[in-house]
Amino acid sequence: MKRSIVLGLSGIGLIILCSSWGFFAHYRINRMAVYTLPRDIAPFYKANINYIVEHAVSADKRRYVDSTEAPRHFFDADHYGKHPWAAMPQKWTDAAAKYSADTLDKYGTVPWTIQYQYYKLVRAFKAHDTTAILNTSANLGHYIADAHVPLHLTQNYNGQLSGQTGIHGLWESRIPELCSDKYNLKVGRARYIENPLTEAFSICRTSFKSVDTVLRFERILTRSFPADKKYSMVLHGKKEIKDYSPAYTLAYQKILKGMVERRMRASILSVGSFWYSAWVDAGQPDLPTITISIKTPPHLPTVAKQ
Repeated sequence: MKRSIVLGLSGIGLIILCSSWGFFAHYRINRMAVYTLPRDIAPFYKANINYIVEHAVSADKRRYVDSTEAPRHFFDADHYGKHPWAAMPQKWTDAAAKYSADTLDKYGTVPWTIQYQYYKLVRAFKAHDTTAILNTSANLGHYIADAHVPLHLTQNYNGQLSGQTGIHGLWESRIPELCSDKYNLKVGRARYIENPLTEAFSICRTSFKSVDTVLRFERILTRSFPADKKYSMVLHGKKEIKDYSPAYTLAYQKILKGMVERRMRASILSVGSFWYSAWVDAGQPDLPTITISIKTPPHLPTVAKQ
């Protein structure tokens, strides 16, 4: 199954309506990241927090108009063998020389996308280009958050290879929607990142370690949960669709022992830290506290990761 922009039915009839943390979680992560920033940079971001939040999902929406966008959201580490982190060079030129650029594009480029967006943000700070700072910050936040999702690090990204189709939306959208109001998303102060590419790979490695747990625990839960209670009709927007029931979602959240909350918290701190580090690397320029008007991207249906 190719990772393309699809709005359709899975093998079990479950409509997949979300991608990469789901819109809800991306909004929350970018918003909370603003509050990790130190006082020299925080006023600018707080003055434009609505812009940062509004554009938190622009990267997902671009998949409808940019055929090159999808690989930027994931990295299929398991394609590269049992020891992918030892096998994969971190520098793009070395990795492309070893595997080919086409292979890297096919199996995902999120760590290099984070690096690219980071230096794009540095350039925007140096140019005092406030609109570019905000747009790039929002995009960078999106890709960093994606890298924190375990299912973005595996070819079995939606459980389609293990008879668990739909697990992607369950983990990264259904759980945050039902549970995140009870999460502690105050994560402290952003820190300086010495090497953005090394940090991006570190995030991916940590996410990859949880892939087996995400899939295995859902299989365990399915075996013990009443089959007729696993799904229910849920209102999404103005439509009722078949989705994981609240009872099943909460049971999965419980068996994961706070994993989703931990990955959201890590995402928030990482996003703020990347923003802050880019500002430092740009020479700590003064930032205005003006509010930039929001230019909402054209309305597009929610992206599905299939």
